[in-house]
Amino acid sequence: MRKLENSELDRKSIEGFKKSEKTPLILVLDDVRSLHNIGSVFRTADAFLVEKIILCGITATPPNKEIHKTALGATETVAWEHYDDVLEAITALKNDNVVTLAIEQVESAVFLQDFKVDPLQKYALVFGNEVHGVAQEAVALCDGCIEIPQLGTKHSLNISVSAGIVVWDLFKKFNY
Repeated sequence: MRKLENSELDRKSIEGFKKSEKTPLILVLDDVRSLHNIGSVFRTADAFLVEKIILCGITATPPNKEIHKTALGATETVAWEHYDDVLEAITALKNDNVVTLAIEQVESAVFLQDFKVDPLQKYALVFGNEVHGVAQEAVALCDGCIEIPQLGTKHSLNISVSAGIVVWDLFKKFNY
């Protein structure tokens, strides 16, 4: 077994990425404080051809050198926009017939492994900040909630880790 060289990875150009068919996912980050988490989510979005990221509230926006450290150029490929208020963003998504799903631990949440995607539907995944998660008002406005099952003592994952887990799972469900 041999590790592949970068030249063997069939990487898309920025233009090639922008022209590629996207996974019908939009990621919504609300009041995410860590610039490294934001950059990491951009990198995950690039890896799985996510359609767009919506940055809300105090979530920093590109260009930003600290975001760039972990995004490694993904801010140039993944489309993004900013809303001052997450509720405004969720309402706009719902008006565009996008199913909005908070990624949070709530009553009646669907466990990630049990969530079924509709291949004809576009989904927006709402992730909250590192301390309080998704705000209750945003949870109430969403069409549903997905919970990542956790069996340990913490029942809390870093936002960039949560995004990676959920995006990978839904990417697989759309593509396999």
